[in-house]
Amino acid sequence: MAGNPRAAKGKKGPSKGTGGLGRKALEGKGPTPKAEDRPYHKAYRAKELAERSAAKRPNNSAQRSNPSRGRGRASEEMVTGRNSVVEALRAGVPAKALYVAVRIEVDDRVKEALKLAAERGIPLMETHKPELDRMTDEAVHQGLALQIPPYDYADAIDLAQETIDKSRKGYINNAPLIVALDGITDPRNLGAIIRSVSAFSGHAVVVPERRSVGVTASAWKTSAGAAVRVPVARAANLNRALEAFKGMGYFVLGLDGDGDVSLPELAVATDPVCLVVGSEGKGLSRLVRENCDQIISIPIDSAMESLNASMAVGISLYEISRQRAHTKTA
Repeated sequence: MAGNPRAAKGKKGPSKGTGGLGRKALEGKGPTPKAEDRPYHKAYRAKELAERSAAKRPNNSAQRSNPSRGRGRASEEMVTGRNSVVEALRAGVPAKALYVAVRIEVDDRVKEALKLAAERGIPLMETHKPELDRMTDEAVHQGLALQIPPYDYADAIDLAQETIDKSRKGYINNAPLIVALDGITDPRNLGAIIRSVSAFSGHAVVVPERRSVGVTASAWKTSAGAAVRVPVARAANLNRALEAFKGMGYFVLGLDGDGDVSLPELAVATDPVCLVVGSEGKGLSRLVRENCDQIISIPIDSAMESLNASMAVGISLYEISRQRAHTKTA
């Protein structure tokens, strides 16, 4: 049987050494996929984030069509990095959760962050580093991230009317005093202005919906807790809001270096006032300037070009507060 030539002849196939056994491997897997199509590449995660952002955009138009829903709400913010997280917690910035990386190397800053979060009842979420990278959009987080909820803005016109009503009913001691911001984009300026408004018995801060700063973690920190006491309202259109304020009985005063009235000569300080301040570089926009009842200026050394917006607001609020106190004692 072993010598039968027919037995040696079988089905034709690859023989040893021909490479036939590895033919499929040699065929390869086709061209290398693009970076954005590889699941473990940074570009893939960036593409995913962009697609999610694009998917959410239609919801924004739905919210605009229903003003009672989601009005003035911003997206949630992530404060990242050990120093930043500790500073935010020390300043009492509102927080939804503290995210901590699994197996984080604990130092004094991490210990303090955990302690402050526990004292304030902030939920602690242990998260793996890749997930923390995704949540923080690849920011340098050092294993710590604080989730800040979106600020709940009031409606500017509603808040101004509510303040007038309270004043007429005697619920507030001083005449209504509001500060409106025109073109200010630095959150630290907003925080400092909120702090001044609180210090000099102001009632609210108004910011436009577009091309303007919002209440971020940086604004919260700079306000040193005053953002809890002073409401910030948003105006869909600042010029229309100013017109509405005037109809309610507010005097709209614009702050500008070339104003026609010097601050010490202000005659309406004891009346309801809306003080409007522009950005340090551009000042008040043309339409806002036209909507003001008066443009007032702070007398300063001619060598100085301008004051920082928050500093100018602080000085102006002090003068208004001084005149109001003098009127009460007179």
